[in-house]
Amino acid sequence: MTHHGFCIWLTGLPSAGKTTIARALGPKLHALGWNVEILDGDEVRAGLSSDLGFDRKAREMHAARVTYVAKVLARNGVIPIVALISPYRSSRAKARSDIGRFVEVYVTTPLDVCEERDVKGLYKKAREGKIKEMTGIDDPYETPETPEIVVDTVRHSPDQSAEFILKELERGGWLPKVASTSAAH
Repeated sequence: MTHHGFCIWLTGLPSAGKTTIARALGPKLHALGWNVEILDGDEVRAGLSSDLGFDRKAREMHAARVTYVAKVLARNGVIPIVALISPYRSSRAKARSDIGRFVEVYVTTPLDVCEERDVKGLYKKAREGKIKEMTGIDDPYETPETPEIVVDTVRHSPDQSAEFILKELERGGWLPKVASTSAAH
């Protein structure tokens, strides 16, 4: 089966659940016959953007590099699932424009919940002044204005969020109508 790829771009605060949802969603799409690649912000940064810092210009350059990779994958029939804080609306708008076939998923999680989940201890270090330009603390996170999909990770598990995204992709015409993949796992 030939598929036209498209990008699923998960955005949200650090520790909102973007990567966890991406890892739950990837196998579900693969089970439906799609080629999928997860582009996790931290992993891509280590491989493609290790030369960059965390100021606004560097974050925008990192997002531009991720955008380029996602665009190449999508035009070759792959669904890149991007799990990237991408705190600035301008970077996400550029990704949407450059990639074309683009679904923005806002992973909405309150800051206090993100701080509780923070396994890396980044929020604590930022609160102590040991990290500067931490998104959500002393660097802004610009909430998406019109995302195609919004997932609430306080009320829903990562698997439930992935199932919801699948249903919304079907509803939006990105995927053919299919039954839930839960039974397949």
